[in-house]
Amino acid sequence: MQGSRWALCHLIVMSVLSWACATPVYQAVSEAPRASRKPVPLTPRQQVVANAHEQTKLTTAYDPAYVKLDYPNGDVPRDRGVCADVVVRALRAAQVDLQKEVHEDMARAFARYPQKWGAKGTDANIDHRRVPNLMTWFTRQKKHLPVTTQAADYQPGDVVAWELNAASGQLHIGVVSDVRVPGAAHYAIIHNISAGARLEDVLFAWKIIGHYRYFPSDTEDEPKNETQPQTHIRTRPDRQEIKDRR
Repeated sequence: MQGSRWALCHLIVMSVLSWACATPVYQAVSEAPRASRKPVPLTPRQQVVANAHEQTKLTTAYDPAYVKLDYPNGDVPRDRGVCADVVVRALRAAQVDLQKEVHEDMARAFARYPQKWGAKGTDANIDHRRVPNLMTWFTRQKKHLPVTTQAADYQPGDVVAWELNAASGQLHIGVVSDVRVPGAAHYAIIHNISAGARLEDVLFAWKIIGHYRYFPSDTEDEPKNETQPQTHIRTRPDRQEIKDRR
């Protein structure tokens, strides 16, 4: 009887050991924390372009009305503005306040600026919102570049000025985007000519009379964004749109 009990106990122990060996044992492994990827800071030129793109979502009207502004960093409501406001807002994103810069330079050298509006002195509410004044300021800061018809000369973040109508002296200004025009070598322009800030294929639509680059070109190792999926680029505005621009 005692032998039978011993045999039974032996059988039970062997069964348990056999089950234990056959059952896999999983060890919890804690994954080492992944190093978080810090966002690469934008260069000043990329900040200019990024802000210009953002304006296409916010600024929906062309409005040349005279508005009393704060100073410095004064601005009209973001849903409206003129072509110069696109440039002013874009450079302000890179810590360049054209309202302040133009006003101070005009105060120092008022006679060097165009005398087209009958003003007898500076006006921080409007001076920086006039294309001829911006052209003069960029040139006086030695930020001007040669005017050419070569697409490669116009890089993202550059500022371009055009003559829309030689007879009336109607001028225009905009920012070179980082979106290449499909099937072409040049970049689209972000500007406001009649219906708010838009991304359009207009670099060579009119006579270029000014080309400016405030910040140096980005080096090859800096991050670039030359394609923007689902980006719609309008073609040249029609004559009515230009006529509506007062």
